[in-house]
Amino acid sequence: MNKINWKISMLWCSISYIITFALCATHNIAALLKMEPPPATYKPGYFESLPFHPLYTIIIWSLFAYLCYRKAKIDKIQWKTALTLGSSWSIFNIVFDLIAWVIIPHPFALTFYEYYVKSQPWITIAYIAIFVSPFIGMFFYNKSKTKEV
Repeated sequence: MNKINWKISMLWCSISYIITFALCATHNIAALLKMEPPPATYKPGYFESLPFHPLYTIIIWSLFAYLCYRKAKIDKIQWKTALTLGSSWSIFNIVFDLIAWVIIPHPFALTFYEYYVKSQPWITIAYIAIFVSPFIGMFFYNKSKTKEV
């Protein structure tokens, strides 16, 4: 039976989150720097760059799903494995984002309305991208295993 180490998969999840966050934050800052006059908060840059967040997410998370499969050295990735990985990563991100970006007060925090309503459809698409990324990683992993044989 194919098994992925849960602790390692959550490490890949955390690394994916940090890299995606860094790319999105860089894009937000770049969007702010282009604005005339410069806004008093970061939020206009966030909302302007938001359509690109799912693109960054699907690329980075699929890559790390692929690396997760390679690290586990699984002979054949099953759909159940990808479903479990996608579900766990998605749930982790939904809960973490709620805590980190809505509940905990800080200068970059958003209200519940800003994060979950005003950020639509992009935030939902980004969560869907996280969920499907293990399936994309599975596709490329299985394809690479076929080429090796």
